[in-house]
Amino acid sequence: MAERIGLFGGSFNPVHCGHLIIAQSIRERLDLARMIFLPSRRPPHKTDEEMLAAEHRAEMVRLAIAGEPSFECSDYDLTRDGPCYTIDTVHHFRSLLEAGTELFWIIGGDSLAELPTWRRARELVDACHIVTAARTGVAAVDWAALRSTFDDVQIAKLRGGEIDTQLIEISSTDIRRRVREGRSIRYLVPDAVHDYIVQQGVYRVR
Repeated sequence: MAERIGLFGGSFNPVHCGHLIIAQSIRERLDLARMIFLPSRRPPHKTDEEMLAAEHRAEMVRLAIAGEPSFECSDYDLTRDGPCYTIDTVHHFRSLLEAGTELFWIIGGDSLAELPTWRRARELVDACHIVTAARTGVAAVDWAALRSTFDDVQIAKLRGGEIDTQLIEISSTDIRRRVREGRSIRYLVPDAVHDYIVQQGVYRVR
């Protein structure tokens, strides 16, 4: 049977419990052998504002997933020059894996609407399975708008990749704000990540 591997990219600024719950839920639902976290050095859709150095964000991911055998962290996107385009990352992993391996790229519900703006978006949809963590309470996707970019087969594939996940009201932006304000972030991030943020003094006003 072909191996099924999840690729979970993001800034992880910082990684939090919501990321981990979604990753575990999707891994179980899709029976993925591995879930690979891919911290981005410079995500093309984000500004550098408040973007913590890549080595800190990657280390927090490693701390967060330690002890979970099906989770791993790759520094591939951290070692590349220029923006980290998803299509390039997917092709990289495709070249490393055995023929027939199924790749699943994990995105949040809000990212699906932005997918037409991604680099070589049509090629990306054909190259892997886009899995959308569709949270209850989030506005429904405007599929008519997506049809301006994707054909009927691709739309059907994207629809089939929607997975209902728990509504987890945790955000990296809020965590950074709480750290600046000297408020607790315990229970929002894994204990090891909490301790790293405190010990390293990251996200505090300089």
